[in-house]
Amino acid sequence: MKKITGILAAFIVFSATAAFAQNEISPARKQAIDSLALEKVRDLSKYISIIGNKDTPWSEANRVIERTLELFADGALMGVSSLNREEVNYYGIREYLERLMALNYDKVNISWYNIQYVSDLERQPDGRYVGVITIFQRFEGTTKEGLRYVDVTKKDVTVYVERKTTQISGRIIGFWDVLLGDIRVTETKPGS
Repeated sequence: MKKITGILAAFIVFSATAAFAQNEISPARKQAIDSLALEKVRDLSKYISIIGNKDTPWSEANRVIERTLELFADGALMGVSSLNREEVNYYGIREYLERLMALNYDKVNISWYNIQYVSDLERQPDGRYVGVITIFQRFEGTTKEGLRYVDVTKKDVTVYVERKTTQISGRIIGFWDVLLGDIRVTETKPGS
């Protein structure tokens, strides 16, 4: 009986260790996850540019909004600032994108640059990893009358990495998924 109990205890310890190891990110896997996170932020940049562009047909902008929403964790917020006010307003991602589509400019150009990690992925008590990517956004809006508004905003994008499973051909496969979280404004300056 002691031998069976000992084997069972060893199996439980081995299983717990294996499960823990699966939830740890190896350096090679971390590099792949970092690349995926940066790719998702670049996709977001491209989607925002398309949605904000006044030449984009309404149906195409709505299709891109749906694709954009797939990049985010539930409940994520987007910070919006202006040189004309001190406070930063935060909107749900869909509301932000719909407001972007409806901006009162005849021409809108939005570009992101200097996209880079500023904090390494850190494991949270719930098993997820969280990191921050910083971007700079240049916004330019022009009216028919020639009025022009330009600003440059520094934003911090929260990145969530969590272990998920899916079933393929009857087998359960584990994988790491990357989702974007809140995008916080840290600084807004006049642009040129």
